[in-house]
Amino acid sequence: MMKHIQRFGSAMIVPVLLFPFFGIVVGLATLFKNEAIFGSLAAPDHLWYQLWTLIENGGWTIFNQMPLIFLIGLPISLAKKAAARACLAAFVSYVVFNYFINSILEIWGSAFGVDFAAEVGGTSGLTYIAGIKTLDTSIIGAIVISGIVVWLHNRYYEKKLPEAVGIFQGTPYVVMISFFLMLPLALATSFFWPMIQEAILSLQGFMKNAGTLGVWSFLFLERILIPTGLHHFIYTPFQYGPAVVQEGITAYWIQNLTTFAQTTEPLKEVFPQAGFLLHGNAKMFAAPGIALAIYATAKRENRKKVGALLLAATLTSIFAGITEPLEFTFLFIAPYLFAIHAVLAATMGAIMYALGVVGNMGGGFIEIATTNWVPLFNNHWSMYLVQFAVGLSFTAIYFFLFRFFILRFNIPLPGRDSQAKETKLYTKKDYQAKKAGDTAATTENRSYKNDYQRQADHFLQLLGGKDNIVEVTNCATRLRVTVHDPNKLASEGGFKEAGAHGLVVNGPSIQIIVGLSVSQVRDYFEELSGH
Repeated sequence: MMKHIQRFGSAMIVPVLLFPFFGIVVGLATLFKNEAIFGSLAAPDHLWYQLWTLIENGGWTIFNQMPLIFLIGLPISLAKKAAARACLAAFVSYVVFNYFINSILEIWGSAFGVDFAAEVGGTSGLTYIAGIKTLDTSIIGAIVISGIVVWLHNRYYEKKLPEAVGIFQGTPYVVMISFFLMLPLALATSFFWPMIQEAILSLQGFMKNAGTLGVWSFLFLERILIPTGLHHFIYTPFQYGPAVVQEGITAYWIQNLTTFAQTTEPLKEVFPQAGFLLHGNAKMFAAPGIALAIYATAKRENRKKVGALLLAATLTSIFAGITEPLEFTFLFIAPYLFAIHAVLAATMGAIMYALGVVGNMGGGFIEIATTNWVPLFNNHWSMYLVQFAVGLSFTAIYFFLFRFFILRFNIPLPGRDSQAKETKLYTKKDYQAKKAGDTAATTENRSYKNDYQRQADHFLQLLGGKDNIVEVTNCATRLRVTVHDPNKLASEGGFKEAGAHGLVVNGPSIQIIVGLSVSQVRDYFEELSGH
């Protein structure tokens, strides 16, 4: 069960990775339309303003169509075969589902306690999806439908039908089965979802009143669950779904940037729910402290190499908001360090919140700057001074605590043991010069299209070859593979020499820590393995 939950959680990252870019686009457009900064250029009748309005409208694509993005994005990772056809089946089934709800509520809306004649939005519980007036199930409805259709696709896509009805094989057969499932599901949704919407309203009130403790709990769970992949289920309903505000905190924040920029009231009083999106501060302020501690405790002769490794991982965390390359450096060597990290990250965010800091701060430096500091600095600079004062204080705390624990318990992090093969930092030239007998090195004689294909082939051989592969997926930085026989795996050192940052083995479930190129590596891995 945990394996399936992890696979589903990792699939969530596919659509989520699109959000930072579009958030930056909307943030920049909002900045350049700010009359307080650009004066007459930002007047509504000026070409400058109109061009940026055009760009901003394009930037809203993801935020306005989140259910469809998640609906189509999930099958890319979850479908075991013909992922593109699974996306088509999911889309058609989701449209059928919403047409059924539309008809049910139009005819019997009062029986379900729904005023279907009401305007969409607000507290009506209604919205438009693909032009269909329906219940607003947000990304939750899209995820449920997508999950059901992918399950049907994986089970029935290759089913052989009698020759006379062979035209219905494949995707048509999956959609046919789904069609008949959508009707009772639409009926159940029409009955239960209005109750859930009421519960969500109650949850909003509870979270607003939970205060600093609620923020601390959220931030702690978001970080501590990263090794399991379940952290997606913590932040996604808050950041992109209706757990706190119906549109999701990120969308609501960006929609109201102009209002936030103009008000002089403390933003914590205007929108206290944004305290749940402070986890990006750990990505910016914790990463330098951790990296400096690892660097300072490395042997002097290894610091140059360790520094190069840590610099790339730290910049990735700070600017892109992807923390796993750095966190996984110590996570599986000393998991208690990761627990300390989770406590510190939650405490840092909770202190910031207690001192009045809120915002769309779930990503890295670029996203935070464009949707917080730049457009809002004029009236809220004091809040950002508090943010940096607390953040830099925790950078120092991270450094001294991590340095203490690394030295006190002699934790064998990179550069600590010059004789340990697992902590050696290999260059590409070192790798290509390996002795002929090594599994990964023997693949060097082959011709590859690029380094992604080369790395994928190396990983495949180190995993025991294509006959040992059951299924493959990925999250933001990890290639997740299930194998038939884990005893056929090569050593972790072999994977590191092939370019991985680390290896996690839990029975037949394997996680190869690849980094930000994991999507490209996975594409070639699937091509080479036939999965």
